[in-house]
Formats: sequence, structure tokens, C-alpha cells
Amino acid sequence: MAMEDPKATPFLTDIKELQRRAREHVEKGAVTPTYRGDVGTAVKLLNEALATEIVCVLRYRRHHFMATGIHSQAVAEEFLEHAEQEQEHADKIAERIRQLGGAPDFNPEGLLSRSHAQYAEGSSLIDMIKEDLIAERIAIESYTEMIRYFADNDPTSRRLMESVLGQEEEHADDMATLLESLDPREPIDGAGGVKH
Repeated sequence: MAMEDPKATPFLTDIKELQRRAREHVEKGAVTPTYRGDVGTAVKLLNEALATEIVCVLRYRRHHFMATGIHSQAVAEEFLEHAEQEQEHADKIAERIRQLGGAPDFNPEGLLSRSHAQYAEGSSLIDMIKEDLIAERIAIESYTEMIRYFADNDPTSRRLMESVLGQEEEHADDMATLLESLDPREPIDGAGGVKH
């Protein structure tokens, strides 16, 4: 068996060129010349996702403490689990913003205007579940758009948001299941939305 000509299947980029570029603009950290996205837009989108996650943490935590009624203990535990997972999302998104050379925006002022989800308290257990389901559906749609935007231009941000999206879809499914089991009068469509 003949050995392949190394020039026929070269490494993606010449090693010496990679080494040279790594030393050039070393202050940019993880953002190398092969990054094809717009860093400013990526940071803006990720800060919007960060605000969305923070708002979701706050809403789920309030719902955890305000859940009352015969079914409240199990639902409150679900709210708390989701709050903790949303906090993990926020931390990972903040870390990615920092990797891109940006600053995670944790400023409470303007948090709701940056968030895609709303902070709706809900007056009953059913209302709380509905509000959380609506927020999850908003996150699913906006994160799907972000993933399309990042595509191959920022594969790390894309994979991060795909991971977050997967868990948001689980959350939506959890809320739809809870809603259906606690209020069978609320018909749920196949996409986890409330039919009106």
C-alpha cells in the first residue's frame, strides 16, 4: 500500500502560519482570525440571551416560593429545578460573552428591555405554569433564530445555544405536561402551546 502524498491532503492551515497568527493579536484571546462572525453582534445577542435567562431565573424562583394548593409541592420543586438550570444557562452564556472579549450585562436597570421573555408573576398555580410555558416558547423561538445567525460563523456560540435550546424545549414540555395534568380544560397543541 503506497503512502499518501502529504501535499495531496494538507493540514487545514500551514502550522507555521497558525503559529504566526496565534502570536499576532494575542490580546484578542479566543477570537482568532478564523472567527467569521461579527463579535459585536454576537455579544449583543448573547447579552439578550443572558437577560432572558436571568428574568427566567427570577420568575421561576418567585413561582417556587409562591406555589400553593394541593399540587403545589411537586410543581414548586419543578419550578426550583428550572430556576437552577436557567442560572446554569446564564453562567455559561456570560462565560461565552467574556471569551468573545465582551462584558456580560448583569445590570438590573433595563434587564426586562434586554430580555426576550417577560416577567409575569401569575396569580394561581395554573397561571404561573402558563406564564412559564409562554416564556419557554419565546426562548425557544429566539434561541432558534440565534442559532441560525451563528451557524458556521461562530460554532462555539451556536453549540452553546443549541445546548440551552434543548433544555428550554424540555422545560416547555414539562410545563405543558403540568398544565395538562392540573387543568385538563386547557387543551395543549402538539407544539406545547395553549390552544385558545
